[in-house]
Amino acid sequence: MSGKRIVDEREIHHKHYEEISAKLVQDQFAQFLGIKLLELGEGTATAEVSVQEHMLNAHGTAHGALIFSLADFVFAAACNSYGKTSVALSMNIGFLAAAMKGNRLVATATEEKKNNRTAWYRIRVETEHGLVATLDALAYRKNEYFVPIDEEA
Repeated sequence: MSGKRIVDEREIHHKHYEEISAKLVQDQFAQFLGIKLLELGEGTATAEVSVQEHMLNAHGTAHGALIFSLADFVFAAACNSYGKTSVALSMNIGFLAAAMKGNRLVATATEEKKNNRTAWYRIRVETEHGLVATLDALAYRKNEYFVPIDEEA
């Protein structure tokens, strides 16, 4: 026996859901943009933001940085949803349609594959008119958890 303990991350997610959610909504930049976390699941997350006048680019459409920031936020929420500190390694976004002032952007991250060190996610950003952007993201999963795991998990 190696003495290495197996951690049930699904159990950690459910046992520490409130603490994990509270940590994720403390994201200062997301708060600044008005991004709201709607759902947080095991390796999944959904969030929204309303496109406002000051979020438009020179062409009068939602700035790509806003769309990317929303996608990045749900990616961060999904990959940290197990209470294990995770950070972005790479992200690739495709902008497919414009969003306009007044549109509600909704982003959903879905975990495709996860192991002890990395996890891969697909993110969709949509408005009421359809798909605006897709993002593929790879996370690096650090050793530490930001919730207690010393009790039996």
